[in-house]
Amino acid sequence: MAGPLARVEGLSHAFGKVQALRDVSLELRDSEVLGVVGPDGAGKSTLLRLWVPVIRALSGTVEVAGVDARRSPEAIRDLVGYMPQRFALYEDLSVDENIRFFAELHRVPREEYEPRREQLLGFTRLKEFGARRAGKLSGGMKQKLGLICTLIHRPVVLFLDEPTNGVDPVSRREFWEILREIVAGRSDASGALRPSVVVSTPYMDEAERCDRVALMDGGRVRAEGAPDALRARVSGHVLEIALPDPIRARELVARASGETEVAVFGGTLRVRTRRDGALETVRSALTQAGIHADVTVVPPSMEDVFLALSAESAA
Repeated sequence: MAGPLARVEGLSHAFGKVQALRDVSLELRDSEVLGVVGPDGAGKSTLLRLWVPVIRALSGTVEVAGVDARRSPEAIRDLVGYMPQRFALYEDLSVDENIRFFAELHRVPREEYEPRREQLLGFTRLKEFGARRAGKLSGGMKQKLGLICTLIHRPVVLFLDEPTNGVDPVSRREFWEILREIVAGRSDASGALRPSVVVSTPYMDEAERCDRVALMDGGRVRAEGAPDALRARVSGHVLEIALPDPIRARELVARASGETEVAVFGGTLRVRTRRDGALETVRSALTQAGIHADVTVVPPSMEDVFLALSAESAA
C-alpha cells in the first residue's frame, strides 16, 4: 500500500493527572520491525494499547492499514495481533487447545485452521508439545505459544509488548530469530504470513535487531531512526577500558576524562566524552596510578545512544 502501513500522529494520553504520552507521532512501514525502546514508565505499553486499540486515544490520530481507530476500532482489531506483557494463555489447556481457542475467537475458517496450526507449530519448534499443558511450559516456550496465538488469524501488523521480559538470554535470542523469519516471510513458502511488527522492549541490545527504533522517555519520542543513523548522531567518543578492578578505577577515570557518567559493564568501564585527547589522558592517568588497562575507542552502544539523545532532547 502507498504510504505507511500504520501510524499515530499527535498522540497524547493521560490517566487522571498522570500524562502517559505527549504528542507522539510514529509511522510503521511495510515489512519492517519498529522497536519502541525505553525504560519502565516511558509510555511504551500505553502507545501499543492505543495503537491496537485496547484503549481509546484522548487526542491524536491512530490508523492501521488506512483504518481509523476512532471510527472503526473493531475493524482494526481484526487487522492486528496483540501480545501484551502478560499474555492470557490458559494454563490448564494444552498447547493445541490454546491455539484452537484463539483461532475460534478470531473466526479463522475451519479449512484454514489445520494448515496454519501446522505451519506455526513448525517454525516455533513446538510441534511435539501440542498435548502439553501451557502451565507446564518453560518461559521461552510460553512466549512462543503466545506468538502462535497472536498470529493464528494472519494479522497485518503484530504488536508485541516486551515479549522477552523475564525470559532467559537463549530464549530471547531464539524468539528474535523467529520474529525476523516471520517478517522476512521465510516461515511461509506462500509469503502470506509477513506482518510488520511494532515491538516494545527495555533491552537496548534488542534495539540493534530492529529496522528502525523509537527511543522513548517521559511519554515522548526522544529520537527515531535506524540504529546506525542514531549512532551517527552521537557526538564525541566512547572509551572502553578493560581492567582487573573497574569499580576501584571508576573515580580515577571520571576525573581523567572530565565526565561524571562512567558505566561499569562486567570487567570494563565505558565513558562518553567530547574532549579531544581523552583516550591518551585516561591511559596516562591509569598508568601513573599503576593500573594496567586496555583503553580503546569503540562505537556507541544503543544504551550510549539512548542516554545521549535523551539528554539532548530534554535540554
